[in-house]
Amino acid sequence: MVLELLINPKKAEREPWELFFVGIVYSSAAIFLSLYIFKQYVGIVMVFLTTLACTYLIEGTLRREEKKDVFISHELALLKEHGRALSYFMFLFLGFVVSFSLWYIVLPHGFSSQVFAIQEETIRCINSVGVEGCLSAPTESFVKIFLNNIKVSMFVLLFAFFYGAGSVFILAWNATVVAAAIGIFVRNVISSAASSLGLPALANYFSSYSLGLLRYLTHGGLEILAYFLVALAGGIVSVAVTRHSFNSPSFRRVLWDSVDLVALSVGTLFLAAIVEVFVTPVLFG
Repeated sequence: MVLELLINPKKAEREPWELFFVGIVYSSAAIFLSLYIFKQYVGIVMVFLTTLACTYLIEGTLRREEKKDVFISHELALLKEHGRALSYFMFLFLGFVVSFSLWYIVLPHGFSSQVFAIQEETIRCINSVGVEGCLSAPTESFVKIFLNNIKVSMFVLLFAFFYGAGSVFILAWNATVVAAAIGIFVRNVISSAASSLGLPALANYFSSYSLGLLRYLTHGGLEILAYFLVALAGGIVSVAVTRHSFNSPSFRRVLWDSVDLVALSVGTLFLAAIVEVFVTPVLFG
């Protein structure tokens, strides 16, 4: 199988940065295959195909991490081992975001709006809620954002438990939404700079993309890390259900490790909400 030769969990742990380029390849292929096969539904089919490409890697990772739960008893050492998987998951997600956002910017406006139509509609809904949120106190906005992120993490947990690698579907979907938001931000900056010519406008053109990435990944990176934590928690419990009896010490050990991962995820989401409400507006306006 081509995907097995391209990357596997053991190789990913050794060279996690390679997953960045794997994410670019998977998502780019998904866009063009979706356009060719399901042109009317490209926005959702490309997410499905991206997820499908990751199935071998994610399933292998979940089995590998579940075995670590059985053989490693010290919790800190176990979290360190899980951190290796989380690192290449984050590189994979970053590859998705960079790829989708670059295609959004590079493709002709009408074409990219067709590809990312569902994502743009999602962003409009989020922005409409955000406008209302601007009228409320920062504390109220923090609570709304935190509770919404908790809701998303519960969906990721359920997807991971029942579908294993299916949890990546929600994360790949989030990557397309973040990418579309970055693309919109970059195009708005370029449009504003188009009225003037010369080096300042050129510099603005090249800096807008990195600024867009920073704007949405400052807090978004923490949120995605939290979602990967719960995806790992749900996934390893799902694997443990098929490999151990409920009363076995091995199953209990996996279950307690999953509880720790979920608790760590909640703490990370709490920090992400603080950054989104109190830090990101200060840095990027």
